[in-house]
Amino acid sequence: MQAVLDEVCEQLMNSDESLIRIPDVCKATGVNYGSVYHHFGSREGVIDAAYNVLFSKLAEEDIHLLREVSDSATTLDEYMGALAPLIERVTSGPDRMKRRSIRVRIVAASITRPELRVLIGLTQSRLTDELVRLVDIGQERGWLRRDISARSIAVALQVLLFGRVLDDISLNPIDPNEWEFATGAFLATLFILP
Repeated sequence: MQAVLDEVCEQLMNSDESLIRIPDVCKATGVNYGSVYHHFGSREGVIDAAYNVLFSKLAEEDIHLLREVSDSATTLDEYMGALAPLIERVTSGPDRMKRRSIRVRIVAASITRPELRVLIGLTQSRLTDELVRLVDIGQERGWLRRDISARSIAVALQVLLFGRVLDDISLNPIDPNEWEFATGAFLATLFILP
């Protein structure tokens, strides 16, 4: 079934879910049509499972990058120096715009699909908990403010990264340099500077 999920994920990355046909997925993967329905229950079950895989994968990649910064930095200067270009990297460029739009599409689909909402809700909780762990490390090292809860900082960082999709659809989007400056200014409010 992993081949089916991989194929559906690939199709979801490049087209609308309404264009996904299970017979085409079976043909591309060599998996029996009946097996797909037996395992996933329905076409929507396959798509929901693939959406969950995509949602998790896209968010985990970003958290992995943040984890690398957190684990490798030994001073506040190293931490801030590594974090600024990382935030710029994960919020800018056409590839990132596509990733954000896919995540928004998944969240939007979950509003009317309770099973999908549970799937991505569990994934989102797990990912937020991982980000909270990284913020806890920054707070324990005395680099991040402790008067703001680690969970609040974790959610605010996700809003910063994920919410950029609103500007992605704007007819008059913010200049990337202006966005980078604003992001840096926001992040600076979270640090405990000497």
